[in-house]
Amino acid sequence: MAKIKLTKNELKKQKDALKMYKRYLPTLQLKKQQLQTEIRAIEARARELAAERDRLMAEFRAWIAVFGEEEAVKRPDGGWILSAGTIRTAAGNIAGVDIPIFKGADFVIDEYDLFAKPLWIDRALDRLRAMLTLDLEIKVLEEQIARLEVELRTTTQRVNLFEKVKIPETSENIKKIRIYLGDQQTAQVVRGKIAKRKVVERVAS
Repeated sequence: MAKIKLTKNELKKQKDALKMYKRYLPTLQLKKQQLQTEIRAIEARARELAAERDRLMAEFRAWIAVFGEEEAVKRPDGGWILSAGTIRTAAGNIAGVDIPIFKGADFVIDEYDLFAKPLWIDRALDRLRAMLTLDLEIKVLEEQIARLEVELRTTTQRVNLFEKVKIPETSENIKKIRIYLGDQQTAQVVRGKIAKRKVVERVAS
């Protein structure tokens, strides 16, 4: 704790500081709650999308297995012939934090021989596109969570600083200054009475 001056000016300064801390603390606490709520909501949304993606993947694999031609939608290296190109996002804001909002994605389809591929290839690619879209949206949600968690850590640190350090420290400073000034005032009154008594005694003698 820094050494403080035991003066009336310092008392006013400490009172003003305490007033400011108490004014800002509820705002910080509200922001902390809002961030926690938003993070939980986004995590729940990401879980829903992941479950939907896994369901579509299971259906897709079962559907492909019926035809026994999974290789039809794969490249020679084992990857899908459809891949994500550009993710489209917009700028959003939650509790003062800039976040990306998923708006869609553009996909790249490797060239393939229409005559060499089975007739159901277009339907298969549509399903694959749907799965990959969910996967990409989940990635954007994860980025939102990461950014909000950084802000939540900062806000939590500020709340703790105000609650556990600044407000108790400033309150203690005010108490210390008041006691000192009170003692000074009492001593001044006592000195005044002694001086007055001496004057009275001198006049009387």
